[in-house]
This record gives sequence, C-alpha cells and structure tokens, in this order.
Amino acid sequence: MNLGDIMTPHVVTVSPDDTLGTIRNIFNRYKFHHVIVVEHGKAVGVISDRDLLKHASPFLGKLEERARDAASLSKKAHQIMSRGLVWAPESMPVPEAILMMIGSNISCIPVLNGYSRPIGIVTSHDLLRWCTRCANAAA
Repeated sequence: MNLGDIMTPHVVTVSPDDTLGTIRNIFNRYKFHHVIVVEHGKAVGVISDRDLLKHASPFLGKLEERARDAASLSKKAHQIMSRGLVWAPESMPVPEAILMMIGSNISCIPVLNGYSRPIGIVTSHDLLRWCTRCANAAA
C-alpha cells in the first residue's frame, strides 16, 4: 500500500505572509493539526498546532491578556514554519513513510506531485490507523 491510498487529499494551505491569527482560525475551524505553507503553488514549509502554541502568547483569551499578547498573532507564517520540508510522493510505500517520519521526528508528511505542489497529507494518526488495519487483518 502506498501513501496515495491513505493520504488525506483535502490539503489546507497558507501563504508565507498569512498571520498566526489566520492559522489559529484555520486550526479551530477544521479541527486538524497541520497546514502546508505554499508559495507560488509550491510547498515551502509546514506549521503544526504545536508550532503555533510555541509562538503565540499563552495569555491569549485570559484575563491577563495584554496588547502584546494579541500582537503575537500578527507574526507571519514564514517566521515560524518548519523550512526543512520532509515530503513524499504518493507512490511511497507506507512502511517507508513510517520510517521517514520516525527518523525525521515529524508528525506529518506532505504528499507532493512532481511540481512540488501539495496533493495530500499523511499524519501520524493516518499511519496509526493503517497499522491498526494491518494488525486486525493479520489476526
């Protein structure tokens, strides 16, 4: 089985100039944990919800919130994105992708076409579901 068989084809992307506020709204709206940063149609980075939490003020929405806390949401995607993009083609075998994710210590793999355009995403949850199906089939 290949990544194309298990990937989520609905990829939400942001531009390098989108703000953390915009990205936070996307995470809250769609209830997922990664966005791909795209410039001129090509994937250039990834932002996880953990990246957002690391760079946004912990006082947002609290009584202690100040103007500088709200201003943390004005940072741009390019300021916090992971630039060393680890990606895969949809033809990559799933076990190889698992090893790549473990070796790179990442929680998602953007699936890109030959033009570096995102066509899907595979997360650690997708890979756990695949492993569970394989274990159940073997039992």
